[in-house]
Order: sequence, then C-alpha cells, then structure tokens
Amino acid sequence: MNRPIRVLVAKVGLDGHDRGAKVIASFLRDAGMEVIYTGLRQTPEMVVNAALQEDVDAIGVSILSGAHNTVFPKIMTLMKEKGLNDVLLTGGGIIPDKDIQKLNEIGVGKLFPPGTDTKEIVEYITNYVKEHRNF
Repeated sequence: MNRPIRVLVAKVGLDGHDRGAKVIASFLRDAGMEVIYTGLRQTPEMVVNAALQEDVDAIGVSILSGAHNTVFPKIMTLMKEKGLNDVLLTGGGIIPDKDIQKLNEIGVGKLFPPGTDTKEIVEYITNYVKEHRNF
C-alpha cells in the first residue's frame, strides 16, 4: 500500500457516549492508520459525506443507543448511492447477535462487541482494505 489506511470513526444519533470510539481511534492510529473522528451527534448523511470528502477506506460506527437497525442500513444505502462500494462499513457497540447477522446480510462488515481485542479490529480492517481497495 502506498499510503496509510484511512478510517472514519463516527458516532451517529443522540448517543453521547464516545469513550469507546476514542479508544478505538487511538488504537487504529497506533497501528499506523489515519483516523478521522467525526465527533458526537452525526447523521448518516454527515458520515457518508465526510467519508467521501476524506477518501476513506473504512467507516467505523460506534453505537450504544439501540438504533443500529436504522443507522447501519441508512449508511449502507447512502454509501451505495454515492458509489462507495469498496469502502468497508464496520463498527461496534451493544448489538444483539441476531441483529448482527441481519446487518451482515445487507453488506455491513464485521461488528465488534465491547471488550473485543483491538488487535482483532486492526487486523480485520487491514485485511479488508488489502483485499478490496486499490491504492
């Protein structure tokens, strides 16, 4: 790869708990990735527009509010509309296993529960980008 992997870390909706997102952002930076953190209270439209502007390889959404079945499909739809077909949409938070399976079926990448080893997240994003992005 000719440049660092670029990851947008986002907090969507009214969920004001961003400690986990900041921790993940820090670990991704330590792994050599460029991280753009959107801050709190973003809309799906704001997230996808930022991903376009920043030319990211992956979007990571942290969600604890229970709105995952609304947020992830909306972001996926917007990504498809904007032609971000090779950009990974991943994330983590409090998401029941049955909902994770449904989200994976519509194209959302692996979703990570609290307590996941950060090395697993770094490895997953790195492998996805090597396989799907060309730069």
